[in-house]
Amino acid sequence: MTPVARILTALQLLKADPVGLGGLVLRARSGPVRDTVLGWVRETFPKQVRLSGQMSVEDLEGGLDLAATLGAGVLVRHRGMLQEGACHVIPMAERVAPQLAATLAAMLDRGSFGPFVALDEGADAEEVLPLVLSDRLALHLDLSEVALKDLAGMRLPELANIRNVDIPGDVPEQLVLLASQLGISSLRAPSFALRAAKAHAAVMGRDRVCSDDVVAAVELVYAHRATQVPQDAPPAKDNAPEAPPDPGESQQQDLTLPDELMIEAIKAALPPDILAKLRSGAARNAKGSGSGKRKTGNRRGRPLPPTGARARSGQRIDLMATLRAAIPWQTLRKQQEPDRRGAIVRADDLRAKRYQELSDRLLIFTVDASGSAALARLGEAKGAVELLLADAYARRDHVALIAFRGAGAEVLLPPTRSLVQTKRRLADLPGGGGTPTASGLVTALEMARSAERKGLTPTVILLTDGRSNIALDGTADRNQAAQDAADVARQLSACGIEGLVIDTGTRPERALATLAKEMAAPYLALPRADAKKLSAAVTDSLGG
Repeated sequence: MTPVARILTALQLLKADPVGLGGLVLRARSGPVRDTVLGWVRETFPKQVRLSGQMSVEDLEGGLDLAATLGAGVLVRHRGMLQEGACHVIPMAERVAPQLAATLAAMLDRGSFGPFVALDEGADAEEVLPLVLSDRLALHLDLSEVALKDLAGMRLPELANIRNVDIPGDVPEQLVLLASQLGISSLRAPSFALRAAKAHAAVMGRDRVCSDDVVAAVELVYAHRATQVPQDAPPAKDNAPEAPPDPGESQQQDLTLPDELMIEAIKAALPPDILAKLRSGAARNAKGSGSGKRKTGNRRGRPLPPTGARARSGQRIDLMATLRAAIPWQTLRKQQEPDRRGAIVRADDLRAKRYQELSDRLLIFTVDASGSAALARLGEAKGAVELLLADAYARRDHVALIAFRGAGAEVLLPPTRSLVQTKRRLADLPGGGGTPTASGLVTALEMARSAERKGLTPTVILLTDGRSNIALDGTADRNQAAQDAADVARQLSACGIEGLVIDTGTRPERALATLAKEMAAPYLALPRADAKKLSAAVTDSLGG
């Protein structure tokens, strides 16, 4: 299918089975192309409700109307935003709060409302919908390759429902096997594909699913969920003699589709760069937004739903939430204490304010300063640190620099966000001597632990081009040096400290790839990388 045909087909299927398919993810930045497609959505679903990705669960489902309750003296509830039979549109869905995403997912599981159209306006490949929500929306459209002229003159055809559509017996098994080949772990995907195939058959006026229906379904349901592209066709079935078909079962004959046909349909629905990422595994190794760890406090940050509070605990009381918890019990409590005036609030009604904030991240550059190439490597690290610091305030990053050479390691730059201080400290860079990788990692581990105690989220970035040859005790023993480095790398992994190993040698070093595995960290081979490439590689690998 062409991109425009996919759009029209997806809307037809969603209209035919709005609750069963859950909804549609529409990935596009704001513009005339998206506005045109949203106009088609309004034409398909005239009754629409626009939701906010940051609204509370109470706003969504409805709850206690505190002002009306206090004014009337009786329990008054307000209606939530969700409406039966309406299409619910979620702008900027990639920023939906986790609790709201979980609530929407629970509603989709119950089949209470539908469909939902989630507008994914992410600026890059890492900024996407929460998985708990996108997994429950069957269809996905990417408008990045669609031009406005492609949509000119297009109109939605007539729509149908999915009643009285038969499914060949082997189609469910085929869909499950294909999902496995594509690396799709969710069991919802085959179910969605089956419903989409039935809806497509109904839209086309057929009473039985055929090959065209299955191909259209996998293209719309599987393409965006695939995490790998099968390289080899599945083994052929044994050529055992088959019994002659029963004439009475001719109407129930199975439908067998070549897997290659469905895989090619999925490939056609993906941009070439996405296929390259799937083959390299980049899609699975994405780190997310690149920000620091989330911390929950009671002073600042994004507001979270209130939780139970203890009297005299020093927690900040959420007055409105406390009243909401107490009001439903007022009638019963007034009967028990008729002499009390005003609202009767008890200790178990208390609700505390909570906020979520992101901790700052510390990038610890641990640089090999040994050998003849030390000056170039340290120069690259210096340039990369300065480039990263230029965005430090926006990215919440601190940086530090550790150089290891000779028999030990030295902290050249303690954790800082000051670009002026960085340039001053990096003016004179030492070099030469052996390669005490283990000492560099020990110093980085100590700094990372200290940073965690101060509330930072550390990441250790090891920059080297060769094997370790100096052990922790200072002796020149390659085997012991490699063992010491591996031991410290495992300590970093056990402490949950993220890492990155960058190989700057002219050829990839297998020992460094092994060391990266011990650290549970990505391994990047960047021969002759300059400061700009190094900074870009660190940013991409850490999702920042």
